[in-house]
Amino acid sequence: MTEIGGYIDHIIYRKAETGYTVLEIEDDSGEEQVLTGYMASVTEGQYICARGEVVFHPSYGDQFKVQSFQIKAPEGRIAIERYLASGAVKGIGAALAKRIIKKFGDDAFRIMEEEPERLSEIKGISERMARAIAVQMNENKGMRKAEIFMQELGIGPNLAAKIYAAYNDTLIQVISDDPYRLIEDIQGIGFVTADEIAAKLGISPDSHSRIKSGILYTINDALSEGHIYLPLPILREKAVRLLYTGPGDVDEIDFCMDELVMEKKLIEKQAGDERRIYGAAGYFAELDCAVRLKALNLDLRADEEELKAAIERIEERSDIELDEGQREALILAAKSPVCIITGGPGTGKTTIIKMLLEYFDREGLDVMLAAPTGRAAKRMSEATGYAAKTIHRMLEINGEEALGFAKNDSDPLETDVVILDEMSMVDIFLFHAVLKALTPGVRLIMVGDENQLPSVGPGAVLSELISSGAVAVASLDRIFRQAVKSDIVVNAHRINRGEPIKMDNDSTDFFFLEKNDVNAVIEAIVYLVTKKLPPYVKCESSEIQVMTPMRKGALGAVSLNRSLQARLNPPGEGKKELTYGDLMLREGDKVMQVKNNYKTEWEVCTPRGVCIDNGTGVFNGDTGVVDKIDPVLGTVRIIFDDDRIVTYQTSMLEELELAYAITIHKSQGSEYPAVILPLTGGPSMLMTRNLLYTAVTRARSCVMVLGSRRVVEDMIANESEQKRYTSLSERINEL
Repeated sequence: MTEIGGYIDHIIYRKAETGYTVLEIEDDSGEEQVLTGYMASVTEGQYICARGEVVFHPSYGDQFKVQSFQIKAPEGRIAIERYLASGAVKGIGAALAKRIIKKFGDDAFRIMEEEPERLSEIKGISERMARAIAVQMNENKGMRKAEIFMQELGIGPNLAAKIYAAYNDTLIQVISDDPYRLIEDIQGIGFVTADEIAAKLGISPDSHSRIKSGILYTINDALSEGHIYLPLPILREKAVRLLYTGPGDVDEIDFCMDELVMEKKLIEKQAGDERRIYGAAGYFAELDCAVRLKALNLDLRADEEELKAAIERIEERSDIELDEGQREALILAAKSPVCIITGGPGTGKTTIIKMLLEYFDREGLDVMLAAPTGRAAKRMSEATGYAAKTIHRMLEINGEEALGFAKNDSDPLETDVVILDEMSMVDIFLFHAVLKALTPGVRLIMVGDENQLPSVGPGAVLSELISSGAVAVASLDRIFRQAVKSDIVVNAHRINRGEPIKMDNDSTDFFFLEKNDVNAVIEAIVYLVTKKLPPYVKCESSEIQVMTPMRKGALGAVSLNRSLQARLNPPGEGKKELTYGDLMLREGDKVMQVKNNYKTEWEVCTPRGVCIDNGTGVFNGDTGVVDKIDPVLGTVRIIFDDDRIVTYQTSMLEELELAYAITIHKSQGSEYPAVILPLTGGPSMLMTRNLLYTAVTRARSCVMVLGSRRVVEDMIANESEQKRYTSLSERINEL
């Protein structure tokens, strides 16, 4: 780490929202230096002491990348005059700066901050101008105080810029009063970071505010693991681990928990002998979903004979002969106000959707099609010939940080039927948002595979709706002749039934290579992606997806991405790069958004750059390619699979990961021409039947398994699934 100091000569660029700044200084040796980093409050003429390192940029040469900095108030006549003459204070130029120094000398800066009214003693400065200067000085002083305050707490400039953008001049007061508020307000701050700040502020480890924050954090963290509630003993255990280094005071945790229940921040419910603790948001989302489903589930009084006749006419026109199970599913979906169609690959779910669309069209009913991801919506459109949107776009995301949509109970969707595909991916909060936008009389048809992995977000909506018995369910289990020809489909169903699969490579679309050495697996992946599979499945290399059970480990997503980036997109002349923490992005890289961001703006443009569509919201699982990097401005432009273009500031890059390899969980709702699965081992809690089933069903034309035959067999035998603490079916049956 190097330290340099000098007067800021010129601010080249600043991003107001993040404080990212590019500036030029004249250092103590008289040399000009370019500094880059998060320096929201600095102004021209100030003296900056910065710590960081020199990095070389191919277009702009050497730049000093700032990790931390301090601003020194100008001292002495020459320094103060230089600062004022720089234009740092609006209204004061070189001539006025000379007069101020002549009048007040070395005391000029103190006078401007503490007795600004005295500036009106100088010719050329009115009382009004003196007041305006005083306002500027106070604003800068507040920002400088906030930065010094955060530096003393060990908060780095990147995070400091985020915090200041959220709180502005109230920052010191807010953090001093309740540092744990940062967890809720600032993305990227968890309990550990807030706890370190609290300790530096002298907050006692036994304080009730700390214990309450730890309990709420534990409940909210459980949401990220899919749980709507936690049984009391499990919540206690997790809270003790978070709050104490040794045995914790369970009585204090229980006391604080009771207070949170009284404050309605937690909800406690008794179910038999089990005491359950819910976060308020999760509990009321489940409860309101149950209420709204009951309101939707009206008796449509359909004439079944007329329905059968209409479906027969559609079969004749479409030249499609349905089997009995499909016909029953179609009738059930056509006559039910709320219905689920579930089944594995090759069982005809898409055929049912297409025929339902024709039936509703002939009945004069308006239909909306939607799916959780852009890829799934695009596939739905291609399969049916009808326009489909993501659920977020259907509900018109409004750019708020939490799930907020323009379409809700105040302004519901104007349609007669909503068909949702890939329902296994829909979590409780998104499902709640859908139900809020539907009025009684609108039909809701949900299509999905209950044997897929549950949603990344909290809840187990599809499986709980099915188990509740309160919703009409059509289960498709027959594999049709065309699908039987596919070993992908046949093996998927065998995996689901716990039966062994053939791995003798006597197939056209399902292959297995025994490889147990990590380097050999990586070499095989590179060969398959670049040489073998693209011509075989008639696609681009970028469309082939490597999927792995784990994030960490030698063949986890993180390690594989580093290896594959180096081999598939190596450095090249004119190919720009940008590093943010452990992430290094290069133009041409395949990337994935890993957090929901409801505020990020996107646009869709023609090849000539004319914007033809725009909106807000980029979501967990969206994938794209790095199109352009500007290292000086610290921006990265991504073109996503559905042609949306998003420009990321440096501070947003924590929301991106490389996507040459992704976890199987992240593949939900997507379909790829070819899938490569490195399976050499892993924790038994991860290496499960439904994980393998989900992975195999993501492939359209080819599955290539690299690894151990024994591992594949063990996964098929491993029926265990991580239990999710959810209670939607109970809420439904209570009504």
